[in-house]
Amino acid sequence: MSALAHEAPCDPGLDEVLWQAWKAMDLPEGYRAEIIEGSIEVSPTGRRRHTVLVHRLRKALESRLTDSGVEVYQDGNLIHGRKVCIPDLFVAPEDLDEIPDEEGLGVDATRVSLVAEIVSPGHEARRRDHVRKRRCHARAGIPVYVVIDDFEGRGTVTVFSGPDPERGEYATRTAVAYGTPVTVPDGPAKGLEITGALTRP
Repeated sequence: MSALAHEAPCDPGLDEVLWQAWKAMDLPEGYRAEIIEGSIEVSPTGRRRHTVLVHRLRKALESRLTDSGVEVYQDGNLIHGRKVCIPDLFVAPEDLDEIPDEEGLGVDATRVSLVAEIVSPGHEARRRDHVRKRRCHARAGIPVYVVIDDFEGRGTVTVFSGPDPERGEYATRTAVAYGTPVTVPDGPAKGLEITGALTRP
């Protein structure tokens, strides 16, 4: 659901209006609000399958990141300019107090090394994770973006890398069907294989 549907990502006046509206929001439990490409988007928390996949990916990342100086976090505000994304998981320094945003409402997205989303059902949810959030993370220069999608074919894992902040795009996109391993190519989680064991029913 989109509370404001106007898409004008380069309008600084609109950015400030959305930022002030976002800060003033008081959502019921189980909902979150993000500022993505000129809109405030409100969405519910995930279903059981969503929770299962988040948990499995978190465990896989944590095992890879032992003694690396970074940690895996869940459902935090990543802020870049006046934009806010709340990914299912992200990898950042152990002490998030080292990378606050200007107003202390979240963390500086430019200091995050990986984000991951588990796609929820519905066309708008898929577009948000595959298109709009991809551009937001690329603009922030986040090195790796992982999307796990139960609803594309029989399920796909897509790994984006090589961000181009100016264009809001990633240079590399690797998409595989569930059951085919795909490897995280960069950052502290480099070499982690996302396999069929993670995406199994």
